[in-house]
Amino acid sequence: MSAAPAKAAMEMVLITGMSGSGKSVALHALEDAGYYCVDNLPPELLGSFVALEQRHGARKVGIAMDVRSAASLPLVPQQLRELRAQGIQITPIFLDASTETLVRRFSETRRLHPLSRMELSDQHRALVEAIELERELLGELREQAHVLDSSMIRAAQLQAYVKSLIAAPSAQLTLVFESFAFKRGVPLDADYVFDVRMLPNPHYEAELRALTGRDEPVAAYLRDSQEVGEMLGNIQDFIGRWLAALARDHRSYVTVAIGCTGGQHRSVYLVEALAQTFSASWPTLKRHRELDALRV
Repeated sequence: MSAAPAKAAMEMVLITGMSGSGKSVALHALEDAGYYCVDNLPPELLGSFVALEQRHGARKVGIAMDVRSAASLPLVPQQLRELRAQGIQITPIFLDASTETLVRRFSETRRLHPLSRMELSDQHRALVEAIELERELLGELREQAHVLDSSMIRAAQLQAYVKSLIAAPSAQLTLVFESFAFKRGVPLDADYVFDVRMLPNPHYEAELRALTGRDEPVAAYLRDSQEVGEMLGNIQDFIGRWLAALARDHRSYVTVAIGCTGGQHRSVYLVEALAQTFSASWPTLKRHRELDALRV
C-alpha cells in the first residue's frame, strides 16, 4: 500500500507596518489570492489561531498586526521562530511610508493616530510624535520583514506588489529590482540604492522621449553607451559578490533600487537588464514605480 501524501505546509503572511501605510489594502490582496485573513490579531493569540486553523485544514492565512498591540509586539519575533520550527512557511511584510505621507493621509481622513497624545494642543506635532514613536516600537519587526514603501504608489500597485511577493519561492533569497524617479523620492524599502542620473539620458533624444527603458530603441541607445555598460557591470559585480553572504544571513528579500531623474528610461533599462541576468540563478522580481503607476 502506498504511503499517504505529505500534507502541504501552512503558508502564513504576516502584515505589519505603520498606521496609514495600507495594511487593509494588503489584506485585500491576500484575500484575493485565497488567504483567510484576520486583522489586528493580538500577538498573544497568534499560536492559538494558527493551531486552530491547522485543525480546520487551512493552508493559507494572512494576519495583520499593528501598534494597537504595542505592549505585546515584542513577543512576535520569538513566536515566528517557533512557528517556523513547526514547518510553517512565513512571509513577513512591513508596510512603510514617509512621515510626510502619513501626516497627509491622517489629515485628509481626519482619523486619529492610535498613539496620538490628546493632551497636546498642537495636533500636527502630536501626530508627528505619534508616528515617530510608532517607528520605534515597530523597529524590530521592520528589520525582520520585507519592506514595501507605499508613499508614492497607488492601492492597486500595492496589491500587485503584495501578490508578487507571496508568489515568490519562500525557501530562497528573492531579488527585487526597482526603478524610481529621484524627483519623487527614494523608496524607503530599498536595501541598496544606485544613482544613475549621470548616464546619457534618452529624454533629450526627441524620438526616444516618449518611450521607456523597456522599448528596444531606448535599450539600443543605452547599450551603445560605454558608461551605461560600465555602470551595469559595476552593479552586477557588487550584487553578485554579496548575494551568497546575504543568503547565509537568512535574508528572504533584497531590494535593489535604481534611480534616474524621471524613472522612465535609464533606471528602467538597468532594472530590466539586471533582472534578466540574475533570474537565471535567483528568484527575481521587477518593479517600475513610476511606470507601474501609469498602468493602474
